[in-house]
Amino acid sequence: MMASLQTHTMQLISATLLVCYLIAPSVAEEKPNFIIIFTDDQGYNDLGCFGSKKIKTPNIDRMAAEGRRYTSFYVPCSVCSPSRAALLTGSYPKRVGMHKHVLFPKSDYGLNSQEYTIADHMKSLGYATACIGKWHLGHHPETLPRSNGFDSYFGIPYSNDMNHPENQGKPRNVSSNELWADQESAIKLWNTPLMSNEEIVELPVDQRTITRRYTDKAIEFVTDNQDNPFFLYLPHSMPHIPLYVPDDVYDADPQNAYTCVIEHIDAEVGRLLQTVRNLGLSEKTYIVYTTDNGPWLQFKNHGGSAGPLRSGKGTTFEGGQRVPCIMWAPGRIPAGTSTDAFTSTLDLLPTFASLTGKKLPDRKIDGFDITATFESDESPRNELVFYSAQGKLEGIRQGDWKYLQQTPRKRKNQPTPKTSTYLFNLADDIGEQNNLLETKPELAARLKASMIKADQEITSNARPVWRKEKTK
Repeated sequence: MMASLQTHTMQLISATLLVCYLIAPSVAEEKPNFIIIFTDDQGYNDLGCFGSKKIKTPNIDRMAAEGRRYTSFYVPCSVCSPSRAALLTGSYPKRVGMHKHVLFPKSDYGLNSQEYTIADHMKSLGYATACIGKWHLGHHPETLPRSNGFDSYFGIPYSNDMNHPENQGKPRNVSSNELWADQESAIKLWNTPLMSNEEIVELPVDQRTITRRYTDKAIEFVTDNQDNPFFLYLPHSMPHIPLYVPDDVYDADPQNAYTCVIEHIDAEVGRLLQTVRNLGLSEKTYIVYTTDNGPWLQFKNHGGSAGPLRSGKGTTFEGGQRVPCIMWAPGRIPAGTSTDAFTSTLDLLPTFASLTGKKLPDRKIDGFDITATFESDESPRNELVFYSAQGKLEGIRQGDWKYLQQTPRKRKNQPTPKTSTYLFNLADDIGEQNNLLETKPELAARLKASMIKADQEITSNARPVWRKEKTK
């Protein structure tokens, strides 16, 4: 009897092991999906979950309640093109030659297709990849998304205040309030193109509907690829000025223009996330929500708020480069949590690579695998170098200390501006109001030396951008 029981037990164990063996490969081979939602010129304070009292963002707030807020998250530049290049390549903009301000319709260069992007990595693993939204890394075919790892592209190739083909004919001496009051100016005054892959399919694009159409395309892509691993890069054109929304959500009061645009983005984010939930993809999808730089403060009610941070877009103060970030992955990232871990868009490429289990190619980048920060406040990042909007070296953060050496651009027929130097302890002074330069000169000198050394390494190992060959 005992022998018979032992034999039966061994058979059950063997059968269980066999089932586990057969199931294990399919579980191990299941690859997570990735979505990056990337807004344009949204401030640190422009979400309810990041402190906004005016702007209502229930869908993004729910995303934060189900995920993790990153409160010390940085972009490597405070303007569009350099910031986007850094996100996709995991490299400082200067390392990939994309550091000298933003691209325009007349620009003859762009992101080199020899760079290894997040999309390249995912495609190498058999992922479906799509870029839907603002590209701004070159409008020539050699620099557009399908030359940089994406299977498809739908969106505006540069900023929504730029005109095809040479940026001529833009409205002059028209206030933002006037544009908001006349929503039909979205198609009357701007000659901004909408592209599908490498072809212009709408000129001018109706900017009133662009946020919603991006989301429609994103939902279509996710639905079509629900049974396959996918990577979706969704860089919204808004809230970069000029601001527009569909007629059904329009608020005629220009004082509410920015609020109206962010709340519309929130509703569209809600539609996309609900699609992910409805398709049963929540527990195998990572979603990151963030923005390319801080708010464009000079446009007042058409620009956002950096809240407790100093300044905004175009500066190396915290308001220009510290941005809101939420990471969402039910069952993988703890819900309702927040971290002050020192992190950056530079870190997304190596982090995603880690989550896919495939190593990156052997080339120098500046990002770190931050998967540990999903459950910890400890980050592998201890340093970030700051460059101006024009690519000039201006500062460094190491740990809680930040050193800045800013020299404003010289204006024509104006005297050479003075250099301003700062030293801040961000742990005690997130608003950068207490300059400790005179009390800690040795620390400032060490940080300056580290800044210069880091820049020298980046400069000496910089890789070339793509440049259009000049015709004879």
